[in-house]
Amino acid sequence: MNLPACTETLFRRQGAPAPRLALAPMQDVTDLACWCLLHRYGGPDVFFTEYFRVYATSVPDPETAAAVVENPTGRPVVAQMIGNDIPALVRTARQLQALPVAGIDLNLGCPAPVVYRKCAGGGLLRELPRVDAILAALREAVHVKLSVKTRVGFDSPARFEELLAVLARHRLDLVTVHGRTVTDGYRSPVRYDLVAQAARHLSCPVLANGNVYSAEHALEVLGQTGAHGLMIGRGAIRNPWIFAQIRQAQRGEPPWRPRGRDVQAYLHALLEATGRPGLNEASHVQRVKKHLNFIGLGIEASGRFLATARRARTREELEGLFAEWLDHDDPMPLEPLPVPLGERDVLAGVHR
Repeated sequence: MNLPACTETLFRRQGAPAPRLALAPMQDVTDLACWCLLHRYGGPDVFFTEYFRVYATSVPDPETAAAVVENPTGRPVVAQMIGNDIPALVRTARQLQALPVAGIDLNLGCPAPVVYRKCAGGGLLRELPRVDAILAALREAVHVKLSVKTRVGFDSPARFEELLAVLARHRLDLVTVHGRTVTDGYRSPVRYDLVAQAARHLSCPVLANGNVYSAEHALEVLGQTGAHGLMIGRGAIRNPWIFAQIRQAQRGEPPWRPRGRDVQAYLHALLEATGRPGLNEASHVQRVKKHLNFIGLGIEASGRFLATARRARTREELEGLFAEWLDHDDPMPLEPLPVPLGERDVLAGVHR
């Protein structure tokens, strides 16, 4: 398959502009509508799909496959798979290569208990021999780029060096390292020192992932880790300008800062982007709330915006909330604020 020039630039280690910027796959958030919306604000160099669930009788999810085919951004797409059945993973990789994908990615990092308890995603980090066998089979079957997104271990980074040795054996084209263990979830500080270890050890490009919340911090992470680029998820949902800001900072330019009404316009665009034919208002509002969970951390520190957003039931309520907090021209850094959160809150954890 002839890949777009930007795809080759993303995966080629030498001579490529830095940093390479990728949007992290976030299940039920980073769909095609999200890609198109973020692209309007500068967007990443490459998109990764929400994961394709793979098991013995699975077929590629048609909506996610359609996103690959219909992607209008001109940016390459990598199809991510999650599962542990080797024949099924090989079969699915071959099916996905019939789509206009730049690469195939294996998820070794999903921290959701419903996933890792089935020995998929981050759960595979408990069985490195199986990871080794999966990658060997995929390397034979995949003729586009082959990559892995991983955490640094399941409940401890003690075997991280062993994991790197497994990854190094399989001629991977890219590895993304989220610097937490699976059981850490998002609650602990990110181990950028372990991302740096991966960047030193592996011959392929390495992307740093985890808590990249601003252009300034992005450059710090790149300098600290020696990574070839960054994969950003929650930070990009909260601040859709972050990819453009990083590029500006990399050029030595002061990053552009949105103001309140810019963020208000983004949230209205989000409302429009997340709607779809046949989606009733209640379901639409619930879908928007998945994004607002991340965005709310950057709006104000008291937690009132986030709490009100979570209680909203109608589009009118959301639009009123946006006007109340964002109808102004004050600068909005959109960096995570110390919003009070319950211990069991889905957002509880370290955000900086």
